[in-house]
Amino acid sequence: MKKIIYLPLDERPCNASFPVQLFSDAFEIAVPDELGYKKEPAKWEKLRAFLEKEAPGADGMVLSMDMLLYGGLVPSRIHHLEKRAAEERLECLRKLKKENPSLVIFAYQCVMRCPRYSGSDEEPDYYGQCGREIFLLGEAEHREKLGLCGREDADRMRHAIGEEILRDYLQRRAFNLDLNLQTLEMVRDGVIDALVVPQDDCAAYGYTAMDREKVQDRVRALRIGTKVLMYPGADELGLTAFSRMLLHFEGISPRVYVKMAAVQAGAMVPLYEDRPLGETLKYHLIAAGCRTASSIGEADIVLGVTFPGCESWDVLGNDSTKKDIDASRNLMEFLLFLEDALARGKTVTIADNAYANGGDTELISLMDQMGLLGRVHGYAGWNTSSNTIGTAVAEGVHALVKGMTGAQCSFLALRYVEDVGYCSEVRRDMIVNELSRLHYDYFDVREQRGAFSALAGEKLKAFISDQLTSIADRIEIQDVWMPWARVFEVGLKVRWNGPWGDGGKD
Repeated sequence: MKKIIYLPLDERPCNASFPVQLFSDAFEIAVPDELGYKKEPAKWEKLRAFLEKEAPGADGMVLSMDMLLYGGLVPSRIHHLEKRAAEERLECLRKLKKENPSLVIFAYQCVMRCPRYSGSDEEPDYYGQCGREIFLLGEAEHREKLGLCGREDADRMRHAIGEEILRDYLQRRAFNLDLNLQTLEMVRDGVIDALVVPQDDCAAYGYTAMDREKVQDRVRALRIGTKVLMYPGADELGLTAFSRMLLHFEGISPRVYVKMAAVQAGAMVPLYEDRPLGETLKYHLIAAGCRTASSIGEADIVLGVTFPGCESWDVLGNDSTKKDIDASRNLMEFLLFLEDALARGKTVTIADNAYANGGDTELISLMDQMGLLGRVHGYAGWNTSSNTIGTAVAEGVHALVKGMTGAQCSFLALRYVEDVGYCSEVRRDMIVNELSRLHYDYFDVREQRGAFSALAGEKLKAFISDQLTSIADRIEIQDVWMPWARVFEVGLKVRWNGPWGDGGKD
């Protein structure tokens, strides 16, 4: 079994645990025992000791450059790292590759995001007061640069933010961009074999878009475009890189046929992203080591995509928008197509990105009625469209190569319970009905395991019983916790018990 070193983006389950859970039967995976916690970075000396210990004899490395350089994703946005320290960390990676030249390194490094809202939970403290203005300033400066508006909007935003805050923010952006560019040189020099530069929470205009253009210009100048991909995403990149690693060592490039639930979906731009869905899908497939299929006949994997032919909405948003989504797509035709693909022996996985931040309960209900929950090979429906797509593709790749192992079945069950059960159902219930009663705040439930997680666990069990009826007897929740002691994400340990592939109970 090949040994892979894994340095995740941060300690949340989606980054630290998902790839290990899904690919544990494909690789021996070495992960640091200790990472950071939200705004507290992982300790560099411990990360270096881990890498130096595990590199000899390892076959590959899945590497978050944000963890290597800053100690995690959130620390990358708030750090005060000195240039000398950053260069020392880059040199450590060069040294590891030089001493272990056969080590295959697939890396990813975010372009620093610029959220369009005011909130300091994952940003510098001042972002809670003027985050919206910082985003608007970046958008105005970008549009002014392109000749799309005058200076008035930018000047107004600059005054509202204040000189000291703006200096801190822009200096960090410039520092991070410089490290993005230095990482590209490591691709040119053969230290990194392939790199993804994801854009977390991006938009068509603004600071992130301008930084992306600078990175893209350097990619062209260094002539490394075959080794560097840039597209929206972040938290799914560990899964994507493990997918590519698996296919690399298998020596295959499976073909994926994409089935849309809506004719116009490919032309739509998902929430928190900067380009049409159809183009982003192609990047995800390439990054995972796959190729597109022009017909289902030549496909190894069929990827179902539920995005509507209209503007998408957050799952926690207004229910009145659902009628527009329903009218712009045909879920029954979509599911019948996937059912036929299963009958033809295809590996079928579903990217349920119709809504941001949660799965589609109507889709799950139909799948339950049709007996498809226990027959498809993969499903995902969480956070952004790109988070969902990357996860679903990784499930499809793993299922194609390794089959429906215990790890695959349990990961699939986890996705149903977390993406639909928690993100779309229980989280809303807890926000509306329980937070104030329990005297908790959305951003602080005061502990990882306590009254909030216990109640969420009970509600998730009810969800399984009521809405996953065809497979309810096969799903066991073994643990529930709140990784960052807030409401947004949940930690779950879920086990699939019993057979897979018969559709479950009638």
